[in-house]
Amino acid sequence: MPRASLRENLVAAAVQEFHARGYAATGVKDITDAAGAPKGSFYNHFDSKEALAVVALERYGTTRRLDDLRDRSVAPLTRLREHFEFLRDENVRAEFHKGCLVGDLAVEVADHSDALRETTSRSLQAWTDALAVAVADAQEAGDVAKTLDAATLARFVLNAWEGALISARADRSARAFETFFTVVFGVLLR
Repeated sequence: MPRASLRENLVAAAVQEFHARGYAATGVKDITDAAGAPKGSFYNHFDSKEALAVVALERYGTTRRLDDLRDRSVAPLTRLREHFEFLRDENVRAEFHKGCLVGDLAVEVADHSDALRETTSRSLQAWTDALAVAVADAQEAGDVAKTLDAATLARFVLNAWEGALISARADRSARAFETFFTVVFGVLLR
């Protein structure tokens, strides 16, 4: 029976390596080296790099603090702002060298892997759903206009965030984040 700790080490290493290098540039050996595991042990836990990438994407999603967006003990707009501030701060600390693993893999491999396309699609939908809860709560509180339904607003905000990440990485600057916060919280979610 495979040891759970080795599997967990492989998943954690895959998240880090895919996030730092991308899918295509990361080999199984890179992952096993980062996990401190023999390369042959990889196949005791995963059928392929693609299968590991699916699990890595799911694991990455658990670190995005989506449950905080559903925490009704916090004002809805505060939940939304704090969510994106957390993500912004994470990117600033990484000196703009890492974006969003979901977005990165969606762009890099979605056309070549149905399993990864489906996983990134589910990940983006789960994120949209969590954002939509906070947007709907803000609409019910009268803080955000009901001109558009919460799911549409949430998807637009997520799309804007992913675009801001691309710009921030290209510019190696927080300017895109400033624009995101100004437009999303100063105009769109009012």
